[in-house]
Amino acid sequence: MKFLKLSLLLLVIPISFSLNAQLQEAQLDQLIDETLKTFEVPGISVGILKDGEVVYARGRGVRSLTKNGNMNDNTLAGVASNSKGFTCFALAMMIDEGKLNWEDPVRKHIPEFQLHDSWVTENFTVRDLVTHRSGMGLGAGDLMFFPEGNDFTVNDIINNVRYLEPESSFRSKLAYNNNMFIIAGEVLKRISGLTWEEFIEQKIMRPVGMTNSKASYNRVSDRSNIIDAHTRADGKVIQIPHDWSETANAAGGIVSNVDDMLTWAKFLMNDAVTEEGERLLSKEQFHELWQLQTPLKVRPGDWYNSNFRGYGLGWFVTDVKGGFKQVYHTGGLIGTVTQFTMIPDLDLAIVVLTNQMNGSAFNTITNTIKDSYLGYEDRNWLKMYGERNAKYLKYNDSIKAEVYLKVDKIKASPILPKPDQIVGTYTDDWFGDIVISHDGQGYEIKCIRSPRLFGELLPYNATTFIAKWNDRSYDADVFVQFAFNENGKAVSASMKYIAPITDFSFDFHDLELVKTD
Repeated sequence: MKFLKLSLLLLVIPISFSLNAQLQEAQLDQLIDETLKTFEVPGISVGILKDGEVVYARGRGVRSLTKNGNMNDNTLAGVASNSKGFTCFALAMMIDEGKLNWEDPVRKHIPEFQLHDSWVTENFTVRDLVTHRSGMGLGAGDLMFFPEGNDFTVNDIINNVRYLEPESSFRSKLAYNNNMFIIAGEVLKRISGLTWEEFIEQKIMRPVGMTNSKASYNRVSDRSNIIDAHTRADGKVIQIPHDWSETANAAGGIVSNVDDMLTWAKFLMNDAVTEEGERLLSKEQFHELWQLQTPLKVRPGDWYNSNFRGYGLGWFVTDVKGGFKQVYHTGGLIGTVTQFTMIPDLDLAIVVLTNQMNGSAFNTITNTIKDSYLGYEDRNWLKMYGERNAKYLKYNDSIKAEVYLKVDKIKASPILPKPDQIVGTYTDDWFGDIVISHDGQGYEIKCIRSPRLFGELLPYNATTFIAKWNDRSYDADVFVQFAFNENGKAVSASMKYIAPITDFSFDFHDLELVKTD
């Protein structure tokens, strides 16, 4: 974010889905079933498009642990960051209309936009918004929309990004950033006269033929066939509430299903021309979307013999097996992860939607299918990812167990600070107030603008406590380290996650908390 041996031969002959389809479907069904068990995922939907035809579209498992109901190709799920490709497609349509240019300064369309550095502010373009090269760190500022239930608006985000200090120089490296996409959605709104949600549904989804998809969770009226979210919490997979802030729809709000996502893939691989022959985007702008903008290093020993890798405009791009271009993205919400992959040179698309937040599941399925079309022998991704996942979970669990063992041991230690040394309000410029209180028995920590983030504050050592959030599904407990003045009173605090499994969007480490009372 266990392993079972998969002995069957999986799709080893390219293009063989059109031959002996019964056997191939049975093999893929078995792979998905084994994947469900190995990674403790309640349900998965998978779709494959080859040469313009759907050769597989099916769900396995259940869409909800409590309500049951089988997953199928029509089961809706939040596709999360796979929405980013839609945002960039929409912006490109505005370029075709002459209302926008990729090189426009953001301030041309949002005059109040301001970043930490004044020079970067003036030179920050629309292209920079959607290529993850702002200089800010991974997930910087995501706590303004993550988790759901906070009161930050798009205008708050536009106002507050000025307080996020860069970790690298402008345009020097890729660091994934959702807030810039939220601001890109506001650019679209201001120049088109439609909300992001209205534009995506009216100008893209309807013409493309994505009849069951919506631009946000709140716009889904029929929820009779939609997933519930699930996650592993305290060692057990549980069902949890849907979690996504409507503020962040331009970064990850779309709800869709396998059938509609395959329709989207077919449209894209048909050069952005609909089934009715309508071109929605010029060839020039469509070509631009899949061009490398922000490079990433290719890992040594890359499994697919890739020569390049990086981010385009709303898409990751790479080459596989030394020459086939791959355009892809993943998406993650609390309780679900998804993957969307296209290899246009092979006219191949693979869609995997899940209802549990374990990326090893979609990687297992996508890579196995992809390998079959690229001509690789079975590399048993299930076994490899299963063993790796088991070790990773064990490692994270051991870190958390060790931390809480220390918490138990230090409870009565005389070195611990007294309540009057640390209770009070701590304020961060962009996140607002965090209140630490004591009721005579123990401490409580509460984030005022994100009230679902509250819990116990447990002593760890003389200067550090643990914020143990009441919602255990977050898996995002953090160290809270206090700085004291000469009188032994806390004057500031910083946070750092306990275990690496914590989602990067819980960017507590970016907070600079100053005690204000």
